[in-house]
Amino acid sequence: MLHEIRWHGRAGQGVITSSRLLAQAALFEGKHVQAFPEFGPERLGAPISGFTRISDEVIEMRSQVYDPGFVVVLDFSLLGTVNVTKGLLENGKVILNSPKRSTEIASRLLLDPSQVRTIDATHLAMEITGRPIVNTAMLGALARVAPLAALGSIEKAIKDRFPGSLGEKNVELIRRVHEMVE
Repeated sequence: MLHEIRWHGRAGQGVITSSRLLAQAALFEGKHVQAFPEFGPERLGAPISGFTRISDEVIEMRSQVYDPGFVVVLDFSLLGTVNVTKGLLENGKVILNSPKRSTEIASRLLLDPSQVRTIDATHLAMEITGRPIVNTAMLGALARVAPLAALGSIEKAIKDRFPGSLGEKNVELIRRVHEMVE
């Protein structure tokens, strides 16, 4: 089965990194993957998208993700400028970094409350890592909502990418978010 994920964030927030970390975790499990960004000559802070595909079979298509089953939004402020639900599958899920409750966001996005999950990833990232970087936190949230790769595989991908204490802090962050996702 093919799973398609679209990531939304701002340049510099780690959208590309989180897309690639998820792909790496799935690759560890023998799955076929693609991970790639969509951006032009944007400056730091400009809206960007990233894409991940995960499948048990070879992935033949080579295009951006138009109809995602999952959308992950790293920056709540993008809701005012980017249509994050564009093309979302009928029963697709949106995972959003926000202190607001899922029901409030679902209403704003005109989605069923069962389709939206929120987590205050910024607060948790500051508490655990001391930095407002939420890409790995949102990876933990996605892992809770959609078991596309085992949490252990995601932890391994993070430790490979971020050795030492940075990797350990990010693993702690994804575990905490994974437990707390609404």
